[in-house]
Amino acid sequence: MQTTLVAAAPPRPLARLYAALERSLDALQPFAALAIRIYVAKVFALSGWLKISRWDSTLALFENEYHVPLLAPHTAAVLGTAAELMLPLLFVLGIRTRAVAIALFVFNIVAVLSYPDLSDAGLKDHVLWGALMLVVAIYGPGRFSVDRWLSR
Repeated sequence: MQTTLVAAAPPRPLARLYAALERSLDALQPFAALAIRIYVAKVFALSGWLKISRWDSTLALFENEYHVPLLAPHTAAVLGTAAELMLPLLFVLGIRTRAVAIALFVFNIVAVLSYPDLSDAGLKDHVLWGALMLVVAIYGPGRFSVDRWLSR
């Protein structure tokens, strides 16, 4: 004797409630994408601002603590600081957002690899930032971006 299991359809009120929840969450997507871009941009922009405001200390850090592969310490300091100041602005505005997200993602990896004394807490921060940048790179900047405006 064979028994066939038939899945019961969810009650209609439950299905309607779930559909309403999905629509509400979909409506929040542009705000979530903007919040992610602002959060990540703030982290990198503040770091760049700190570097440029204390340039002598920045050069000393790149000469003695940060070991950026393939670049001289002074070159790495200039390029790293410039990236931390310019890329976040493009990221927040949503200009070439996916490319900027990938650039920041790579920059983030180089930062982790270049600083051997990074704490476990610091590494967790970098993993979070990297994950958020991948979300933006994969799903795009959302409705509130120059990219979206230009695509119309």
